[in-house]
Amino acid sequence: MDLILFDGDCNVCNRSVQFVLKRDTKRRFRFASLQSAVARRALEERGVTGEVPDSMILITEGRVWLRSGAVLRIARGLRFPWPVLSVFLLVPAPIRDWFYKRFAERRYRWFGRAEHCLVPTPEVRARFLDADERG
Repeated sequence: MDLILFDGDCNVCNRSVQFVLKRDTKRRFRFASLQSAVARRALEERGVTGEVPDSMILITEGRVWLRSGAVLRIARGLRFPWPVLSVFLLVPAPIRDWFYKRFAERRYRWFGRAEHCLVPTPEVRARFLDADERG
């Protein structure tokens, strides 16, 4: 199971989760909000403590991927044509992450904060590991 941790307060992250749900035909990905105990536990189990980026994180095969590395590996797990984006993994991470960070710094200003939590259907709800923690 691959776990996507996302900023539940971020409209871009919430829309990204919806995007992945529609294109993850193999049901490979599970989800949890970065603000949840599930996320904290998953990161601590992999030795990640302290401040983490408040955007997308992918945990797969025991590894933790941050920023552009997470997004591109998530794209690789979706149906065609999205895996094609993984070609950008050939670009050095510091360059990819520079662009990622510039976008992340402005995302609340450009897209706002989520006023409501995503309310998944019962079928989709099972893919959210922290579903019981949300009100």
